[in-house]
Amino acid sequence: MAIDKNSTGFTLTFVIIMVVIVGSVLASLAFGLKPLQKAHEADKKRMDIIGAIGVESERSTVNDVFTNYVSGFYLLDNNGKITSTDQKAVFAVDIKKQHRNTELTETEKKFPLYTAKTDDGIEVFIVPMVGKGLWGPIWGYVAMEKDMKTIFGAKFDHKTETPGLGAEIKTDFFQKNWAGQELDIAANAKMMFEVTKGAGSSLGKHQVDGITGGTITSKGVQEMVNRTMLVYRKYESSTAQLN
Repeated sequence: MAIDKNSTGFTLTFVIIMVVIVGSVLASLAFGLKPLQKAHEADKKRMDIIGAIGVESERSTVNDVFTNYVSGFYLLDNNGKITSTDQKAVFAVDIKKQHRNTELTETEKKFPLYTAKTDDGIEVFIVPMVGKGLWGPIWGYVAMEKDMKTIFGAKFDHKTETPGLGAEIKTDFFQKNWAGQELDIAANAKMMFEVTKGAGSSLGKHQVDGITGGTITSKGVQEMVNRTMLVYRKYESSTAQLN
């Protein structure tokens, strides 16, 4: 019996078959490319971590460069106590996923901490952090000197912030201003660090100038830094754990 290619039944069958075939191909590609994607994400993470101390690298060499600079891996609880020094366990923590998980309590969260030595021989802590910008997640790594008060450098990034506005948090123009600034650790300080709006030359040592036209993203960075450093400041009082 001849097949009526103009019939509704034929059209539906053809569509179903194509959906199954295309879906299977896409699923196979996604599964096959997943290890490569994870490797690229890990390389980008390493690049961002060492970027906080001003070290640039390429994906092809980042593993060696990272190993040359980063020597310590520590996992903290929300009280700043070390719970693990296993390199793989520390590096595997996905702070972005933790931040999205609203059912996760503060006591259940894990806080990675890295130690590194700069080209000038300065030992620093590198603190990862994640927050919320205007349109989506923002994240970064802030390098702190061993007093956990003085900022050595910072590296920020975003997913969907507006080009020319909030997206500027990932530029050197914004990031370079963090070096040499300090957290306000006074007991009565309303906040440890402030991203201001148009402060210019009147900036204090606990401030950096925000992005013009990117106020919400700038304040998102401010909130992210202050919230995250609450945990790592608890750690500062027991840094003898590393020695």
